[in-house]
Amino acid sequence: MRLSSLPNFKRNTARFTTIIKVLAKYGLAGWLNKSDPEFLKKLFKSKDGDVISGRPRGERIRLAATELGPTFIKLAQILSTRADLVGPEITAEFAKLQADVPPDTEGSVRKRIEDELGAPPESLFAEFDYAPLGSASIGQVHAARLEDGREVVVKVQHPDIEDRIQEDLDIIEGLAGLAEEFAKELRNIHPRATVREFRKVLLRELDYRRELNNLEEFARNFANQEDVHFPETVPERSSRRVLTMERLVGTGIRRIDEVPSDRVDPRELAVTGANVYLDMIFRDGFYHADPHPGNLLVLEDGTLGMLDCGMTGRVDDRTMEDLGGLMIAMVNQDTDDLVYYVSRLGSLPQDLDREQLEIDLGEFLSEYAKHSLENLDVAGAIEDGVDIIRSHGVRLRPNISLLLKVIVMLEGTSRLLDRQFSLAEILEPYVKKMLHRRLSPKENLKRMITMVKDWDRLMRGFPRHAHQILERMDRGRFQVSLEHRHLDPAMNRLVLGMLAAALFIGSSMILAAAVKPLLFGVSVFGALGTALALFLGFILLKAIHNSNDLH
Repeated sequence: MRLSSLPNFKRNTARFTTIIKVLAKYGLAGWLNKSDPEFLKKLFKSKDGDVISGRPRGERIRLAATELGPTFIKLAQILSTRADLVGPEITAEFAKLQADVPPDTEGSVRKRIEDELGAPPESLFAEFDYAPLGSASIGQVHAARLEDGREVVVKVQHPDIEDRIQEDLDIIEGLAGLAEEFAKELRNIHPRATVREFRKVLLRELDYRRELNNLEEFARNFANQEDVHFPETVPERSSRRVLTMERLVGTGIRRIDEVPSDRVDPRELAVTGANVYLDMIFRDGFYHADPHPGNLLVLEDGTLGMLDCGMTGRVDDRTMEDLGGLMIAMVNQDTDDLVYYVSRLGSLPQDLDREQLEIDLGEFLSEYAKHSLENLDVAGAIEDGVDIIRSHGVRLRPNISLLLKVIVMLEGTSRLLDRQFSLAEILEPYVKKMLHRRLSPKENLKRMITMVKDWDRLMRGFPRHAHQILERMDRGRFQVSLEHRHLDPAMNRLVLGMLAAALFIGSSMILAAAVKPLLFGVSVFGALGTALALFLGFILLKAIHNSNDLH
């Protein structure tokens, strides 16, 4: 594959060139030599390359992402939740990323608001400050006041940012294909699948209506709790690219020392914040996915204020079920069950050494079983566990990676308030409640009903599918394609035995049901299938006999 053969290459040649120059400058594009050396010959002549190449790889990737702009910064920030793909060193570097985007002009802000809301800011707000409070990768924030006197902030998306991101995504997708083909060290992170996942997440973030809906859902979920406050939205002053919400005034978590001790106790605030997040995860199944200190405020009345609700996560029933099973396996020190639930939470590679994975997870369980609850480092345990499964090529589901990242960040943020904070102690009642719910008669009944439904669907669909298979056999169109990698003859015999057994059972059911057409009262397809199954069984027995003769 050559660069020039990638989709949209000609249309985006200038941006392609810029990206590859930056990657080459930071020593990150050597693998591209294999795809198009003539195109890259001049690009690798970077006067700064020798100096930069001596820095750690994670730092070079972070610097390259910063130089390439908003799309790559967002990609890196999303990958900061995927330690199972890129490792703890790189995720730690990505967590440092902050977009420093020049603010838009007053004219472009006015035009954007007028295009989105149908009128200029002066008509929509009693006051509007064109000097932004901050400018991030996707948009910038302005202070304003409504006609009724409420102080608000207005998030305004940068002009043309969506087109630029779409262009970059097309390029990244093309480069991911090249990386998967030519860079062996990158194949384990599945570049194409990662980029598809990233595209979906980022395009959602471009729609401010999602953040508005998130804020409203959080407000409903915590309507009866006075220890946390989410900004109130102003839907009539919001759209896809403009979001208006209540302005929260308070002190950032990092400056908690500036808050009078009679107004807030940092230790109590740490516990409150942790409980709020754990309520989101275990009670509501919907959580704020970016609990870094910049998004948490101590308001004037000592309440915890939550900012930036664009990035969220959900915990569905399947995930909660799997997490419960994982916890039970850990409590029982059952490594076999632990491997099973790890496979449920992710995908296992074809060449997985299951025995070694069980050994590594067993050592992991033994190590952390030594710690008392108050001394357990939850973040450290998660990072060590993720490092183990990553070393075996296990790829976690995106929602699981995000959840684990949130828990790690939550413990770190809480310890800014209280160095002695123990997330394990706060987690204990939630885990007990989750396990109790999982083992309750009601949940067991639900699982049993689900199992019955699955078997019912299978049995109702089997005759139709079996009829289609046998019809193809009758027409001479039936084909069985077996693809294997590094399978020895014993495995081949196992596959043949399973195929013969399945065909025999299915054909027997067709015979018993007397599926038409019939010959002398016997189902033709059932008889043919049974005969074929017996023939395959004969071949299998002969192969086993010949194998024994060799020994």
